[in-house]
Amino acid sequence: MHKKVFITVLITLIVGALLFLCNMEEKVLSKANFKYQVYLHGNSIGLIDSEDDLYDLIDKSQTSIKQEYDVSNVYPPTDLKIIATNTYSNKKDNIKDVYNKIEEVDDFTVKGYVITIKSEEEEIKINVLDEEVFRTALINFVSSFLEENIYEDYIHDNQEEIVDTGSIIENMYFLEDITIKEAYISVNDKIYTDVNELTQYLLFGENPKMEYYTVKLGDTIESIAEEYELGTSDLLTINPELKSEDVVLRIGSKLNVTYINPILNYVYDLNRVSVQEIAYDIVEEKDSTKYTNFEEVKKAGQKGEELVTERFTVTNGIQAQGSEIVSSKTIKEPVDQIVVVGTKRPTGGGPSILYPPLSTGTWGWPTARPYVITSYFASRWGTHHDGVDISGTGFGSPIYAIGTGTVVYVYSGCPARGYGLSDTCGGSLGNYIVIDHGNNMYGLYAHNAQNNVFVGQTVSRGQVIGTMGSSGRATGVHLHFAISRGYPYSAGSYFTNPMGLY
Repeated sequence: MHKKVFITVLITLIVGALLFLCNMEEKVLSKANFKYQVYLHGNSIGLIDSEDDLYDLIDKSQTSIKQEYDVSNVYPPTDLKIIATNTYSNKKDNIKDVYNKIEEVDDFTVKGYVITIKSEEEEIKINVLDEEVFRTALINFVSSFLEENIYEDYIHDNQEEIVDTGSIIENMYFLEDITIKEAYISVNDKIYTDVNELTQYLLFGENPKMEYYTVKLGDTIESIAEEYELGTSDLLTINPELKSEDVVLRIGSKLNVTYINPILNYVYDLNRVSVQEIAYDIVEEKDSTKYTNFEEVKKAGQKGEELVTERFTVTNGIQAQGSEIVSSKTIKEPVDQIVVVGTKRPTGGGPSILYPPLSTGTWGWPTARPYVITSYFASRWGTHHDGVDISGTGFGSPIYAIGTGTVVYVYSGCPARGYGLSDTCGGSLGNYIVIDHGNNMYGLYAHNAQNNVFVGQTVSRGQVIGTMGSSGRATGVHLHFAISRGYPYSAGSYFTNPMGLY
């Protein structure tokens, strides 16, 4: 009985003590003041009664920012922290003084979006108030490299099917990772609000030196492009209002002739069916009554035609050098060209052995078939492609000498698949061969997987001199074939269009 009474009394005392302590704590807290400590970059800059009042003061004071960016609200710097705290002191800071400290130390912000473009080499950030500005500029960027309506047709799955010839884009993508995130942006950072300005940045980079040309009487797309070392497609890319190469130019109008420096790599995979010419073979008939410097066309050859289905990638409007031929069908067989060549060797003071002159038109084609030309002899963004790129026959396929000649240079220092090794092996050409074909004409055969000839060797038309590869600076398996008047890259030498031989 006494034990129960003792326990009851003890519990009553404990409960009473707890109630007393809670009451005391309530009284103590009631005497504390609830305030807000303001920190900027980790440093305390003031104690205020209301964080809402500070936010309102910032928002109402920055009318110029609202007008400049056409926004409804302005916000504190991103590194401003406001933490609720209890204090027994009645001391506090004037909210205007706290505002002035913020204005002195850091920038105010507006709400927008930060776009991050990340590649293996760098990371670029773009600020916009409205993400639609970026999306529209991105579409403009993409459309610069496409014919009219192609992008819309692809997006809406409305591309025309290939009936006889034509092309279909199978995939579109960027090489970079692109992310969009809502954020508070400093008003002293670059913020894009204009679609055209952002499109220009995507195409030409930061602070480009824009150059324009005023159209004169007689100008054409081709003549203007040639003057500024642009391809005609280049000129159309940077002047999207021009719908085709045949457009009539208005005298006095201005055309953009600035070289692009894109900050993005826009890629699409293309499936194309086209009719390709087939070079004819050359059949030699030996004539022992004619000297070895004699060569005469007995029967002219005729080019054939082949329906070729190929797949390749295009990056910022430039086709990859390598092309995969999916299928081919001969539409028109080529007709062999028959050439009579002398075999009689001179004796005594007879005529010297000469190589076939350029004017005979008896030059063989340097690759097997089926093939496609992925890049022609032409200007491109201020540089000139000095030959033709021939692809489609595959890695390790034969490369032929186009005519009789003497091998004068061979470089074989590159791995067969030497992508991106331009600084360490053979320059941008990779493994290559130079052949003196006579009459001051030199053939250059580059990006080879393997070279099968040596310096000083005499070769004949149609002889295998190497195999096709992608060594040096190459974006795919192909042969870079060039014709130089004079030894290539020597003083006074110059390249001519190899297609002029055929």
